[in-house]
Amino acid sequence: MIDGIILGYLALVGLVFGSFYNVVGLRVPVGESIVTPRSHCTKCDRTLEARELVPVLSFLLQRGSCRTCDTRISFLYPFTEAVTGFLFALSFYLIGWSVELIVALLFVSMLAIIFVSDMRYMLIPDKILLFFAIPFVLLRMFVIPLTPWWDAWLGAVIGFAFLLLIAIVSRGGMGGGDIKLFAVLGLVLGWKLVLLTLFLASTYGAVFGVGARLLKKVERKQPIPFGPFIAAGALTAYFMGDNLIQWYISMVF
Repeated sequence: MIDGIILGYLALVGLVFGSFYNVVGLRVPVGESIVTPRSHCTKCDRTLEARELVPVLSFLLQRGSCRTCDTRISFLYPFTEAVTGFLFALSFYLIGWSVELIVALLFVSMLAIIFVSDMRYMLIPDKILLFFAIPFVLLRMFVIPLTPWWDAWLGAVIGFAFLLLIAIVSRGGMGGGDIKLFAVLGLVLGWKLVLLTLFLASTYGAVFGVGARLLKKVERKQPIPFGPFIAAGALTAYFMGDNLIQWYISMVF
């Protein structure tokens, strides 16, 4: 009963934070303040009322359009809110009351912001990575280190070096933001899971790319943001990585 209440509470908190992460992901990359101006319609510039800012619900009640000018509201907003709410609740469901829950919620938060930023601008801001890297370093150093303790540092080095190598070999096929993001992911995940993240992200991206081209949603050689696939791969590795590795080893050996 109590756990159910906590799950519901965290889901609501995640919805609210997801709305805020939309603002951060859309404004920080273009150098805008996350405080002012207040949320407004990007078409008619009308300041939104409180009833228009309820996560997910406002989008549904307004049928995805601005109340004044009928401009379509991007599905990115409610999607980020809903997924963040779900992942906040899932973090508690899988981890429970543990210091690692703090890591999980920060991890979800960082990836939600990166998802929004990369979807809109194909950019992963250094400011966002630095902001989250600091608490991740402190948590992995002093509060809840990986086993062995140096795994986080090795993960950061391997994540950065591997993506840098890919960028060099592909001559720019991997963006600088992706490279630095993998260094931060390595801090949280360790070397095994950061490599698994790369494999999963590449797989997700390839499946999506082939499907989108078959459905003619994406043209040949049209750039596709890789950040969302990195986020999906990182979350899969974080929550399920050890089980996936054990399953793979049992299948091979």
